[in-house]
Amino acid sequence: EQIRNSVGYPHLNVRIAASHAGISVGEDGATHQCIEDISLMRNIPGMTVLCPADDVETKACIKAVMDIEGPCYIRLGRLAVPAYNDESDYEFNLYEAPILREGSDVTLFATGLEVIEALQAADKLSADGIEAQVVNVHTIKPLDVETVVSGAKKTGKVVTIEEHSVIGGLGSAVAETLSEHYPTKQLRIGIQDRFGESGPALKLLEKYELDAKGIYKQVKEFLA
Repeated sequence: EQIRNSVGYPHLNVRIAASHAGISVGEDGATHQCIEDISLMRNIPGMTVLCPADDVETKACIKAVMDIEGPCYIRLGRLAVPAYNDESDYEFNLYEAPILREGSDVTLFATGLEVIEALQAADKLSADGIEAQVVNVHTIKPLDVETVVSGAKKTGKVVTIEEHSVIGGLGSAVAETLSEHYPTKQLRIGIQDRFGESGPALKLLEKYELDAKGIYKQVKEFLA
């Protein structure tokens, strides 16, 4: 309510960086695992919503939002993740979702720490003869509609992967876009309609099938 009425309604240039998102908060449990935040922030008019994949992208996001009008929400996790955006020629575009891996059988749209898991899952799928296109959706609102639609057209099958509820997050944003522009068969990987629980972060990602192994399994079943 405070963000909606005091930041969103007057459309202030406030940047909110919120940490401890997702179930990877770990042992703190359901009361501390924010898995609804993307949905809440997406619904505030004029709010830009970002979910960077690593520390390099996080720095780039923070710099980029300084130059836009209106409020911004940057979703950050607690778990340490590998940095893959460390090439010397790395460039960040707030409004473009970069394609990290080409593929012709299925398109994986991932955000946050799920990006590296999606890349690893794509390698596992490739070993089975399934080539997955992987797209890093660091900006969930405004969504890169062109890349989402082109990915759906290229492979005809779409999977969204997020450490967030499947209700209202990246999966919903992609589904809304495709329903209007290019209806496509879609699988939403994320937290189902439930709360999280206490446990080691990596074990929770494994249990909820949000690690590379779990993503690989679900995509295989989806394509069967």
